[in-house]
Amino acid sequence: MNHLVLLFAVLIIGMGVTPAFAHTTVHVEQYEIEVGWGIEPPVVGIRNDFVFQISESGANEGVKSGVINAFRNLEATAKFGGITKVLDINSDPRPGHYYSPVIPTKVGSILIDIKGEINGVPIDVEIPVEDVETTAVLDFPPSTGSSNQDITSMKNAISSLQKEINSLKTGSGANLDNVGPAYDFAIFGLSLGAAGVVLAVVAMIKRK
Repeated sequence: MNHLVLLFAVLIIGMGVTPAFAHTTVHVEQYEIEVGWGIEPPVVGIRNDFVFQISESGANEGVKSGVINAFRNLEATAKFGGITKVLDINSDPRPGHYYSPVIPTKVGSILIDIKGEINGVPIDVEIPVEDVETTAVLDFPPSTGSSNQDITSMKNAISSLQKEINSLKTGSGANLDNVGPAYDFAIFGLSLGAAGVVLAVVAMIKRK
């Protein structure tokens, strides 16, 4: 019975555990500014959010309160290499929490530059967020292992079709004097088949 009670307690505690996010926090006087992604790791092509939490130290040590309307006089800019984008900031229902929707389009590092002031306190900070990754981090089962084998199979199929077309064109020793339109139609059909295989190879490589 004791084991069952312990197991039940562990399950209850586990249900209350929240995931840890790799957010970055900076302090400017009494304000704490935390920036990160809504979903981590961020992945190319998948909708996400830059999330912000801005809080202020309270009268008691260790007690913080969310800053309402923190972005009234603040501007947040996302930086990727030499590319910048001023973010549209939305308020989360929770005091001091804010977010900006985004779809990452390239793998790499992004910085969030925040400038302005909060209640008269100048803010000028540049905060890194977790690097954007490829979809490979989410792939299951991994597709990279079979790509070379698939491409080899496609190449062999193309080679086989080309040999058949060349064989028909040279006649392979057969008498082609009376085949007429039927022969031309057969060549056309095989050519279409070869083109279809080529397109399939291109599409497969792009997916990989």
